[in-house]
Amino acid sequence: MTGRHIRLTSHSGGADAPALRWGAPTAAERGPVVGTTTSRAHRNVIGTHSGAYGVYRALAVAAGSLSREHRADLTNTSPTAAIGPHPQWADPEAIVSLDPWGATVAAAFAGEIARGVDIRPTIAVTKAQVILPEVHDALAKARLIPDGRVLLDSGAAQVTKAALEPVWHLPGVAKRFGCTESDLRRVLFEETGGMYPELVTRSDLEVFLPPIGGQTIYIFGDPRALADPAVELTARVHDECNGSDVFGSDICTCRPYLTHAIEECIQGAQRGGVGLIAYSRKEGRALGEVTKFLVYNARKRQAGGDTADQYFARTECVAGVQDMRFQELMPDVLHWLGIRKIHRLVSMSNMKYDAITGSGIEVGERVSIPDELIPADAQVEIDAKTAAGYYTPGAVPDADELRKAKGRGLDR
Repeated sequence: MTGRHIRLTSHSGGADAPALRWGAPTAAERGPVVGTTTSRAHRNVIGTHSGAYGVYRALAVAAGSLSREHRADLTNTSPTAAIGPHPQWADPEAIVSLDPWGATVAAAFAGEIARGVDIRPTIAVTKAQVILPEVHDALAKARLIPDGRVLLDSGAAQVTKAALEPVWHLPGVAKRFGCTESDLRRVLFEETGGMYPELVTRSDLEVFLPPIGGQTIYIFGDPRALADPAVELTARVHDECNGSDVFGSDICTCRPYLTHAIEECIQGAQRGGVGLIAYSRKEGRALGEVTKFLVYNARKRQAGGDTADQYFARTECVAGVQDMRFQELMPDVLHWLGIRKIHRLVSMSNMKYDAITGSGIEVGERVSIPDELIPADAQVEIDAKTAAGYYTPGAVPDADELRKAKGRGLDR
C-alpha cells in the first residue's frame, strides 16, 4: 500500500455517481446509495457502509487480509420476508435516518450492479429462533403455552429479524432536530475531529452514512400484519444496555423490561396479532459504557448513598446532559415497517411515546413492567423516572421518598 497517493474528497464528485432523490416513490426513481470506497467516481454519499465497522474493514485491508477491490456476492441473500414498499417510503419527512430500499438493492439495482456499480445492502432480513431463560421460566409457570407456530415446545420463539444500518438524509435530520443543515454539518464535522470533510465541503452530497451502531428488529408473527392497524400490535422500542441485556446487571430494569416485552409479544402473536422488538445501539443513553460506569460510581459514592432524587443529576454532572438518545429519529424504523398503530406499547418512556405519537403513529394501551420484575437495586431508577413524568399505572413517589437511599453500595 506504500506509494499510493491520498485521494482527498473535498472536490466535486465524478460524473458517474448515480443521482439520489430522497423520498421518491420507487427505488429506480430514488437511486441507489453508493458508499463504496473501491470506485470513488460512483460515490454519492458521505462516509462508508457498515457504520463503525468500517474501521474494522480498514484494519483488515491494512493487515492485508482483505482486498480493497472485494465486491460482495449477493447471491441468495435476499430477504426472507417481504417488507413494503409502504406509503411512508415515499414521504421524505417520514423516514430520514435509514434507506427504505436498503434490503432490496440486489433486485432493484441489478442493472447498475451488472455495470460495475458497487451497491451494497444497508438492511438484511432473515429468520431465527429466540431462546431465553425467562421464556423457559414463563413456560414452567404456565404464563406461556407452546403453540408450535410462534412458540415451540423447546421454548424457542420463531421470529423474523432484520438488521438496519443508519443512512441519514441530512436535510431531513436537521429538520427533525430543529436546526439548520449547515449547523448540523459543521457540528458533525467538528465533533468527529474532522473525520468527514465532505460534511462542510460537499453540500451537493445530502446523504451521510454515520459511524454509529444500527438497529435490529424482531418480529413475532406475520411481518405483513405490522402495516394493518386492525391487527393487534404489541411493541417495545429498546435502547441497548449491554450490562443488563447481556450480563444481567441489576442496577437497571433494561433486561427485565426487554424479556417482559418479548413475553408480551409472544402472547400477542398467539392471540392472532403481531409482536415487535426494535433494538437500537444507543449504549448508556447514547453516552457510552465508559460514561455509564463512571455515573454508577458517582451515584454509589455520593453522600447519602444512591438516591432517586440525585439519579439524573449524577448523569448530568459527568456527561453534561441527562440523556443523549434523543428519540427524534427512532420512529423511522416503525414507518419503514408501515406501522400506523401500536395497540400495546411496552414502555414507560415519555420521550419514546412522544416521538412515536408525534410522528403520526397512534398508541393505544401502555404496558409497564410488573413490580415483581424490578430488581431491588433498580428501584432508584424506577422511582426517579416515574417522578420525572415517565408512565406508571401506580403511585408517583414524593420528594421525601426520593431522598431515601435505596441503591446498594459498591462493596455489595
